[in-house]
Amino acid sequence: QVQLVESGGGLVQAGGSLRLSCAGSGRTFSTYAMGWFRQAPGKAREFVAAISWTGDIIYYADPVKGRFTISRDNAKNTVYLQMNNLKPEDTAVYFCAADFVKDPHVRPDEYDYWGQGTQVTVSS
Repeated sequence: QVQLVESGGGLVQAGGSLRLSCAGSGRTFSTYAMGWFRQAPGKAREFVAAISWTGDIIYYADPVKGRFTISRDNAKNTVYLQMNNLKPEDTAVYFCAADFVKDPHVRPDEYDYWGQGTQVTVSS
């Protein structure tokens, strides 16, 4: 079992930045692949970014490439999502997810553990 808690969401103007954090507890955090997903009202949950155990494999969704950066600090049991040049279409609840595998996934149904989400609102 692993518990995940996201933080760092908020309201920001377009062009601004936020850094989301996801703190994990329970089983050894460094043995989990981690992902970030988001869900806007009335829309399906969509992939944002994912990172492997050691951070050597990273995936990004096309809409966030060049603007978002995923990273992890296994000593702190935390994964981060640095979001720069935010756009109104980035507005959503952001979730982190974990799976007990080395390589990360891009499909939400492949993750076993989820946080409660943190709201990100980007005003135009």
